[in-house]
Amino acid sequence: MSPPQELELSERAQTLLRTLVRRYIEEGRPIGSRSLAQAYGLAVSPATVRNALVDLEELGYLTAPHTSAGRVPTDRGLRVYVDHLLQVEPVTAATVEHLRRRLVRDREEGGDELADSASGLLSQLTRLAGVVTLPRRERAVLRHVDFLPLSGRRVLAILVVNQRDVQHRVIEADRAFSEAELQRLANYLNTEYAGAELSQVRDSLRAAVQAERERLDALLGSVAEVAGKALAEEAGSEDYVVAGQTNLMGLEELSDVARLRRLFEAFTQKQDILHLLDRCARPQGVQVYIGREAGHAAFDGMSLVTARYAVEGESAGVLGVIGPTRMAYGQVVPIVDVTARLVGAALNPLR
Repeated sequence: MSPPQELELSERAQTLLRTLVRRYIEEGRPIGSRSLAQAYGLAVSPATVRNALVDLEELGYLTAPHTSAGRVPTDRGLRVYVDHLLQVEPVTAATVEHLRRRLVRDREEGGDELADSASGLLSQLTRLAGVVTLPRRERAVLRHVDFLPLSGRRVLAILVVNQRDVQHRVIEADRAFSEAELQRLANYLNTEYAGAELSQVRDSLRAAVQAERERLDALLGSVAEVAGKALAEEAGSEDYVVAGQTNLMGLEELSDVARLRRLFEAFTQKQDILHLLDRCARPQGVQVYIGREAGHAAFDGMSLVTARYAVEGESAGVLGVIGPTRMAYGQVVPIVDVTARLVGAALNPLR
């Protein structure tokens, strides 16, 4: 998201917009000028408030779903509210301690268990859906590789990763390879890539294939095929856990079955959600994506509040809360922020 632009609204307009958004979040219905004037707490008439709301509507911050039925904030109005008018509610010391103890307890089971626990805690505290990407594994550096032919087209890849981590992977090649051919492939990889991270080796091979596709010699073609499979990331190495999807089913805003189905399909397919969460892992601090800002059709009418968690100063993953645009941002934002910090703190002793 781009940084918030300067807000050019009068103090009265800001107060009205803040009050209307708050009441809309609490009540879930269009807010009329009369009730807003009462909540405003100033000696102004409903007509004065009505005129100010008309101005906000013309600026695109509010909309009237029905004639004379009050107004609700648009996604643009919610963006102004979150960027400029939001007053967060600090997380209580008791809640922070509860989070810390649960996460410290579950860290002994590993990063996956910790992510599962964090997503459940986010869901419980917000009554929305909590999502947490699994922590990135330690950087894997290739030290040595060997290939041995098995029956048919199968090849045994023996990888020495980092200092002493030996991995065995059986891969299915597109054709049968002789022992001499596999030795040439291993020699090439050990000469060119020993000491490089596996991700860099994969990227380099992909780039070579792309650049030399038409004039690729036999050796490099075989390397790209066999090594690409041997160095492929294990299934689930980039994944996330989500908890509290059923919380979304009870919300009036998501009573549209088709919309809810699209969201649940996105959870199931995962790739689009992972792409979105990867974007969220880049900026620092808490990020709020409202509606179409997420860049995914399934999030139309939804908001995503995220924060990355770090291990030894480096981003290790991202966590957040998914819910309707009418969510209590003042409560959700600090919960996401605190949870991200505690997850990072819990993971640090594991490294």
